[in-house]
Amino acid sequence: MPLPSNPLRKLGFLTIGLFDGENPGQGHESTLEIIELGERLGFDSAWVRHRHLQYGISSPVAVLAAASQRTSRIELGTAVIPLGWENPLRLAEDLATVDILSRGRLNPGLSVGPPMHYDRVKNALYPDTADAEDFSYDRMERLLDLVRGKPATDFSGVEGFEVFSDRVQPHSPGLGKRMWYGGASLRSARWAGEHGMNFLTSSVVKAEESEDFAEIQLSHIRAFRARHPDGDRARVSQGLVVIPTDSATEEQRAKYEEYARKRTPRTATPQGPARMMFAPDLVGTCDQIAEQLYAHAAFREIDEVAFALPFTFDHADYVQILTDIATKLGPRLGWQAAV
Repeated sequence: MPLPSNPLRKLGFLTIGLFDGENPGQGHESTLEIIELGERLGFDSAWVRHRHLQYGISSPVAVLAAASQRTSRIELGTAVIPLGWENPLRLAEDLATVDILSRGRLNPGLSVGPPMHYDRVKNALYPDTADAEDFSYDRMERLLDLVRGKPATDFSGVEGFEVFSDRVQPHSPGLGKRMWYGGASLRSARWAGEHGMNFLTSSVVKAEESEDFAEIQLSHIRAFRARHPDGDRARVSQGLVVIPTDSATEEQRAKYEEYARKRTPRTATPQGPARMMFAPDLVGTCDQIAEQLYAHAAFREIDEVAFALPFTFDHADYVQILTDIATKLGPRLGWQAAV
C-alpha cells in the first residue's frame, strides 16, 4: 500500500439525519447520538446535511445548537445550507449565536442557486417577492459581510431603554474564517477562493473539462487555491462515501455491497443536462479503501476529509462504520484521533 506524502490532518463525517415523519424525534435523537459518538471516537468534525420538505434535517443550525450542548470538542458543520431558502441577515444571527454557544466550533457550509423545485415552492417561500429574489453569489456576499461584522444599518445607539447595534449581534469574531462553500464547478471553486472562504468538494462534481471524477475534483481544488489569499494553505475538505467492512456482520456487508451496486451505474458517465459526475462509493476493508484513496488524485491534494455516511442505513450500521473509520481507516491514512 503506498504511503501518503502528508498524513491526514482532520477526519470528519457527514450524516443526513433521516427520520420517520410519524416519529421525527427518534431520528433527530439518533443524529445527536451519532455526533456524540464521533466526539468519543476522536473525530475532528461532524457535519449534517440539509433537506427542505423531506424527511431529513430541515434546520441544521438548530440541530447543531443542540449538539453543541452535548459535546465539548468536535467541530460542527453544515454541508450544505442552500442559501436560496434563507434571509442572509437572519441566518447570520443564527450562525453567530450557535458559534457562541459552541465556543467557536461552528463551520457553516453553504451554496447558492435557486431552491430546488422553485416553481412549486416559491409561493410558500417568497409569496410577495418570488420573481425579485436574487439567488446569485451576491446573496452569499451579503451573508459573508454580515457574519464578518460589516454594518447592517446606519443606525446604532440608545433609544429609550434599548441599545441598538449597527452590526449583527452576537458577533463571533472567528466565524468569518470558518465559512465554507460547497462547490461542484470550476466557477464556484474560483469564486470561493477569491472571497476567502474554505472549500467543500463532495462526491458530486460537474463534468466540464473531463469525465474522470478525480481529475475534475483535483482541478477544482487547484483552481480554488490559485484564487485564495492563503494559496496552497487554503482549507479544502473532500467528501466521499466510505463504507469500511472490517467489523461488519455478514448481513451488513451484503447490505453495503448491494447499496453500492445500485448506485454504481450513475458513476460511469455524466448525468443529466448539468453533466453531473458521481464518485463511486468505496466499500471494503480499511486496507482496501486506504489504497483506493491513495490512488485518488484529489485525495492526495488535501489533508482534511468529511466522509459521508450512506443515506438509508440503520443507526447500528452508522456506529459500525464510524468506529471502523476512526479506529482502523484513519490511522492507515496517517491520522491521529483528537483527545
